[in-house]
Amino acid sequence: MKSSLFMLIKPASGHCNMNCCYCFYTDEMKYQGHSKKNMMTKSTLALVLEKGLQVVTGSFTIIFQGGEPTLIGLEFYHQVIELVKKHNVNQCQVHYSIQTNGLLIDDTWCVFFKQHNFLVGISLDGYQELHDKYRKDANGKGTFEQVIASIDLLKKYQVQYNTLTVVHRETALNVNRVYNFFKKHQITYQQYIECLEPFGEIPGAQEYSLTPELYQRFLIKIFNKWHADMLRGTYVYNRYFENLLIMLKGNPPEGCAMQGWCTHQIIVESDGSVYPCDFYAMDNWLLGNLTEDSIPNIDRKREELGFIEMSKYTPDDCKNCRWFLLCRNGCRRSCEPVDMRTRQKNYYCKAYKGFFEYAYPKMIEILHKC
Repeated sequence: MKSSLFMLIKPASGHCNMNCCYCFYTDEMKYQGHSKKNMMTKSTLALVLEKGLQVVTGSFTIIFQGGEPTLIGLEFYHQVIELVKKHNVNQCQVHYSIQTNGLLIDDTWCVFFKQHNFLVGISLDGYQELHDKYRKDANGKGTFEQVIASIDLLKKYQVQYNTLTVVHRETALNVNRVYNFFKKHQITYQQYIECLEPFGEIPGAQEYSLTPELYQRFLIKIFNKWHADMLRGTYVYNRYFENLLIMLKGNPPEGCAMQGWCTHQIIVESDGSVYPCDFYAMDNWLLGNLTEDSIPNIDRKREELGFIEMSKYTPDDCKNCRWFLLCRNGCRRSCEPVDMRTRQKNYYCKAYKGFFEYAYPKMIEILHKC
């Protein structure tokens, strides 16, 4: 039995009603079998939730992601609620979250989210010109106005939400404008993730590519804006900076990319197939299928493949680095190739070093004031 369990479910697989050129889900689908490209059925959903609820006694966190998870329709999520009630034999606490592009959100969705305490992550890259540059719908039109309208609805119904922003080349060149945009719209719970390159390709070759130099620029500039607001008593949640403060207090970060090694995750594709990480939902990392396998068997397959163990290798340069306890070589996805004996230094190593050199004294200042 487990005291807690984290499960990410992709009910619509990688399907989406947008066509973002930097989308890593589109890239991942090239490495998956055809059966995973259908919508999740109720019978598959029932088995997935039943097997998860059988093994957890404390906290069960379920995140719906994609592709675009709202494409499957709201009725699917009503089924989720009913199935959880039916199969929650250990009376554990269930927490719901969904990551969406916001295009299908309306009043009915918001009423449901509020009623069942969903935390909604909504993808927004910033002001209209920047957002619409890469986040277009299937017809090639920008989606900014629809996303902002959805955020306004979430606010109207007092649904908990945060924004997820992909950091690419244009973001790094327009940091202050991005930060000021979020502040103007009173969006104060923010997450930023580095733009991923297509798997196996040399980093930096795409139009949107984020280089280490640009990422360092982004981190320093947005930190300066956040730091100034913190000192003024204007609280803005930035997941990365918050995790750094947690680590400086001597506690483990909650963000898996900052742990220093991969964490225990269950990523469930639409056909019930399970993978060890959202960034590695490819058939060479297939752990099993919850329509046939138990979670203990899936855990054994994870150990057999050595997915987590591979991520624990630390390059010698990192061991001797002043900033290792804060950096920990970052996310495995930016350290490829990885195997049992090697793990490259993180592609953004120089960015982290430059940022920590600059920001560390200011982070200590904030710790003393908080």
